[in-house]
Parts: sequence; C-alpha cells; structure tokens
Amino acid sequence: MEEPEIGFWEATFVPAIVEGLKTTVKHVLNRQPVTQQYPEVKPDLPLHYRGVHRLNRDEKDRVKCVACMLCATACPAHCITIEAAPAPKEWTDRDKFPKSFVLDELRCIYCGMCEEACPVDAIELTHIFDLTGETRSELMYDREKLLQVFDETKSNPRDPVRTGRGILGAASAFSDLPTVGPATNVAGADRSAAIPTPGVIHSEGEADQSHGGQQQSQKSPKNPSSARQGGH
Repeated sequence: MEEPEIGFWEATFVPAIVEGLKTTVKHVLNRQPVTQQYPEVKPDLPLHYRGVHRLNRDEKDRVKCVACMLCATACPAHCITIEAAPAPKEWTDRDKFPKSFVLDELRCIYCGMCEEACPVDAIELTHIFDLTGETRSELMYDREKLLQVFDETKSNPRDPVRTGRGILGAASAFSDLPTVGPATNVAGADRSAAIPTPGVIHSEGEADQSHGGQQQSQKSPKNPSSARQGGH
C-alpha cells in the first residue's frame, strides 16, 4: 500500500484541525442527550455483555465443573481458586469435581477467557451488572453462590444455557486413548543405538571404520615401551 502524498497544507495539520472542530461544533449545536432513569428503568444491555459469573448444573442437578483448572490457568487476573477432590463413586462420567471454587468478582476483569477455556461449558458470564457489597468478602463468590446465580438466571431468556458440546462437552468423549510410549525409546536395530558415540549417526562405511579402529586399539598392547623393545 502506497502512502498518500502530503502537501504543504497537510503538513501543517490545519485541514485536520478544521475537520475536528467542525465535528465538535456539530455535536454542540445538535445536542441530543440520552438520560436513563436508573434504577427505576433498567438499561438494555447488549447480548454480548459480560457480567457476574455462574456455575452451570447438568441434567442431574450436579455441578458441571470437573476441576480441570483450565479456567484458573487462562484467567489473566488470577481471580479463580479451585480445590479439586475425587468425584463420588456414583459420578462415573468424571474423575474430579470442585470441592472448593472461589471467584473474586472485584479482581475479575470480565474478559470471558474462563468461559472460552472451559471444556465442559461449566462457567458462564451473565447479564447481572448491579454487583454491590458492603465488604470484600461478600464479593468472593464460592461454589454455592455461583450455583445460586445459575438457578436465578437459567430461565432468563437473555442468559440461556449456552452448552452446545454434549452433556459434559467435547472432553467427555475421550474415554479410550491409545497408549503412547516414551519419546526417547530407540529400537534395537537402529544404527544410532549401536554406534560408539551417543547421539552421532555415521554412514555404514564410517561406522565400519570406527568399529575397526576401536577393535585395533583394543588389541594393541597396553604397555607401549614393551612394544618398542620387541621391535628392537
């Protein structure tokens, strides 16, 4: 892309200043303020608004979270703390569940990264915006409080359960995975396993010469002085 040519007047920035002043004067002369009568009238928030979090429940009324720690890892504000515990024996579809799940709503920046990172669609952000509390501890949402937000918002048409990846999501489909051996295994027939110098692979001719030189060095007498005396 070629840069536009800047003439004398453009270099003085006068035309740009004039255009900016025209926009300012237009807004001053045609002022149309919009006043929302809050809190009597609630604001009409956009559909992509991100507010207070919730932990979803599954069809058996259990918490969907599997304590994989992905949301806490992806969180740039480090406001999520999870303590995992073995799932009850009757929960055969998962190995872990969150024994403790605490989210600091004051520290959160409401970026939505936790919602994107969750593989089972357990955590979501709602349209609740009027978050208030008299103490900091009131805004530390634990597991039960986050589940309560789900119970309050699941019937709201603006906060539907957005799960679209199965009962537990895409991660629940990985039941049988092939066994993968260590990456450092070397087959016995591999030439790299038989060479005298680890980590160096020679051609067949070089390998024979190196083996021959090694055998000759092993056959030579240990005492070089006795070898010279035999020669005399």
